[in-house]
Amino acid sequence: MARIGFIGLGDMGQVIIPRLLEAGHQVVGWNRSLGKEGDLVALGMTVAQTPAHACADADVVFSIVTDAHAVEEVALGRNGILSGISAECIYVDMSTISPVVSRRVSAAFSDHDRVMLDAPISGSPVTVRNGVASVMVGGDEAAFEKVRPILLDIGPKVSYIGSSGLAVQTKLSVNLLLMTEVIAFGEAVALAEKGGVSREAVVDAILNSVAASPVLGYRGPFVLEGNMPEKPLADVTLQQKDMTLVLEQGRLLGMPLPMASSANEMMNACRGMGIDHNDFVIAHEAYRRMGGLSS
Repeated sequence: MARIGFIGLGDMGQVIIPRLLEAGHQVVGWNRSLGKEGDLVALGMTVAQTPAHACADADVVFSIVTDAHAVEEVALGRNGILSGISAECIYVDMSTISPVVSRRVSAAFSDHDRVMLDAPISGSPVTVRNGVASVMVGGDEAAFEKVRPILLDIGPKVSYIGSSGLAVQTKLSVNLLLMTEVIAFGEAVALAEKGGVSREAVVDAILNSVAASPVLGYRGPFVLEGNMPEKPLADVTLQQKDMTLVLEQGRLLGMPLPMASSANEMMNACRGMGIDHNDFVIAHEAYRRMGGLSS
């Protein structure tokens, strides 16, 4: 049993923390805004007053927050993780951020003889709840081995990628594939509809074909009438945040990313049509409108 500090009680924190509690760990949580702790407290989580407070006596401290600015704030800011973490404690950031920023935060911890790992999680609240999410880890390998049993309590697939920043680099590649796959699915469904196939029939055909995948298995049915979730797994704006990181990495590395660029343009189209508050599989509707199937 480990003593865990957990920073970030948003959608992913809401499903990760229960798994840690069920595994017998003690969890002290903190969130930048109030109001998200109730259900977790009922399950046994204790609430911290600051990120530094969440680190007190912790063996491991996790964070999973929205973006790079938030990571730097909770990790390096006033009353942040670095100000409260002990030399024996390991900081594990699960956020999807730029590898450049992740390495910068890691270097700040190293300068104070503290250890940070980047360990982004690949999955949605659905996959975490179902126990099939995967975690990729970058940073000190000995530290990884220490936290690996705890990471396995979050998901069954835990991989050591390499040095600092390489796990978030890998996560961006995974997300590139995921985003282009989901948006290409919308294009394929819309094309079949334009050719006279019912939406139900083409979705069923795709999900039972060699083109099927886990992400299409749970997201694909969202495009059917009445199936779009009121609370998206990841709306267009959130998903485009990751795509922006992908495209920026391509620019920095001099790597052409034509498929990512095209997928990003479809997310721009969703925003222009005012449908971006939906799960990003809504790109299917953007294709329909552009193809004259709906308005």
